[in-house]
Amino acid sequence: MRILGAVADLTSTPGLVALGACLVALSALVVAMVATVGLRRLRAQQRVVLGEHGRADLVAHAARLQHEFEALHGYVQDIAGGLDTRLSASEHRLDAAVTHRALVRYDAYNEMSGRQSTTIALLDAEQSGIVLSSIAHRDQARVYTKQIVAGASDIQLSPEEEEAIRLATDRPVAPPPRPSAG
Repeated sequence: MRILGAVADLTSTPGLVALGACLVALSALVVAMVATVGLRRLRAQQRVVLGEHGRADLVAHAARLQHEFEALHGYVQDIAGGLDTRLSASEHRLDAAVTHRALVRYDAYNEMSGRQSTTIALLDAEQSGIVLSSIAHRDQARVYTKQIVAGASDIQLSPEEEEAIRLATDRPVAPPPRPSAG
């Protein structure tokens, strides 16, 4: 009871010391609670980074992420290289496909029978291919084929064949090379 009696009088020295000790204990309790909440938040953030049962530290985790990123980068580089190869092969095949064409209809014999004769130019991206002419007459038709290399032929082209090549390529037709005198 003596302690209760001494503490009952808060104006005395032992009462003031007891009151100060209570305030220090209360403030320590508040600090401990704030630290506990902060620690829980930190643990939750670590679980996001390390996973639920993560035992590794952040440095090991960062090293593992770097290794996985480098592996992914290598995989993407391999895939991109394969796509470049496939794209080059496809472009090469497309360059050899017929990409330019034109059809010219005309009356080859001026017979007033209509424009029954036709010439068609079928050329690739390098303007090489063929010119196919079908000359229709009253009772017969003749078909002529000429090879075109880089927009020109080594055989004399008719005006209709030149027109078909010009329409297909949108450029003038080069004359055939002249035979060398020898």
